[in-house]
Amino acid sequence: MSKEASGKHEDRLETIFKLQKGLSEMMKLDRYPKDSEGRISALCTAIIHEAVELQRTTNWKWWKSPIEFNRTEASEELIDIWHFVVQASLELNLTPDDILEEYKKKNKINQERQRNGY
Repeated sequence: MSKEASGKHEDRLETIFKLQKGLSEMMKLDRYPKDSEGRISALCTAIIHEAVELQRTTNWKWWKSPIEFNRTEASEELIDIWHFVVQASLELNLTPDDILEEYKKKNKINQERQRNGY
């Protein structure tokens, strides 16, 4: 019997959120900001820096000789971004359902913008 058929299927995003919550509960957080705004700001900084690390796996420097793209390294950097994005979602008390709804709203706006020459 499949997981879905047995009712034990857990949404993948729910699983990611549970894993992140478990990780954050293990962390030593004495240097983590105490207030919500400070935590969101710190997470934004982490996301930005991880995005730069991801970019560094690409050949974005057109003036340099290209090297072979390392998908494994790029994937690791992308997952680092996911960790911080999910943690920020937890800090904002967003559930996977909330994220899906907000994503749908924004996707609809973005599609409309594309249709209207944004």
